[in-house]
Amino acid sequence: MLDNEFEKLYFKLRRNYCKNLFESINENDDSLSPTESYCVEAICLLERPTMHSFANFVKISQPNATYRISNLINKGYVRKISSEGDRREYHLEVMDKFQEKYGPNSLYHTDFFKRIHEKFSDEEEKVLEKMIKKIVDEVMVE
Repeated sequence: MLDNEFEKLYFKLRRNYCKNLFESINENDDSLSPTESYCVEAICLLERPTMHSFANFVKISQPNATYRISNLINKGYVRKISSEGDRREYHLEVMDKFQEKYGPNSLYHTDFFKRIHEKFSDEEEKVLEKMIKKIVDEVMVE
């Protein structure tokens, strides 16, 4: 029963993400394709990865990763930052433009949490927060 309810939650969040992802595509030169959006999302989730670690994570070749990152840099969604330890290596960082243009998801989350605050008592919210923290810190393995 718990696994079914958790799966429902997970799929509702993913469905909303995909819906907003496709709604935000337009004919502007700087809009992101779904693939580009997923690449920026991966960079964001990896927290300033190197080109090499990004390519490995999304399972693409280094030249393919370089091509994709160049497009994202030209569109203003990602930037390269020289590594402090090795100037030949770069870290990738997501620019604010990504959050600004693809923020409908964050609006969904804002509304989602507003409804949680309305439906749950302070005590229930604290229990939920504690459980989520335990799931993230102790149950989920990378």
